Amino acid sequence: MGLAMSYLRVPPVLEGEPDPGRTAHHLFGRPDWRSRGGAGVFELGGAWQIMHYLVTGDPWEGRHPEADAVCGGRLLTEDGADELGMDVIYLAPERVKVAADHLASTPFGSLIDRYDPAAMVKAGVQDAAGLDDDARERDLRPVYEALTAFFTAAATEGQAIFKVMAPGN
Repeated sequence: MGLAMSYLRVPPVLEGEPDPGRTAHHLFGRPDWRSRGGAGVFELGGAWQIMHYLVTGDPWEGRHPEADAVCGGRLLTEDGADELGMDVIYLAPERVKVAADHLASTPFGSLIDRYDPAAMVKAGVQDAAGLDDDARERDLRPVYEALTAFFTAAATEGQAIFKVMAPGN
């Protein structure tokens, strides 16, 4: 069982709370946060590191704004991950906007050269060993397009994004 990533769009200040760390504890301190998030939730699941690699060319790092689509942002749970059972990363509305613009102007086809399952396995990318030639179009293109739409919707509404990293199935 690897890690899975979920996203939640929220207004930049939730219920008058200006501190994203306290907001994260308020939002994710309840097990039903996904169902309460409605259309503002996006599940990237176990494909998170594959997607990050395709967008940035690296399993963990990358330049901004590309890296903000998956791994970038401010880690809020350095000391609180055990309490919440997950890591929470915050991406402020201004960074959401720049990442959304980058994703919207970068068609999936331009990432094709980075799709090399053997290189991803060598780099330690989670779940890359299970990729085949058909996965690129069948599985990853729709995920990239959904991620782009999610970021675009958040940017349009001036929202922040919280990313949750937790054990997945």
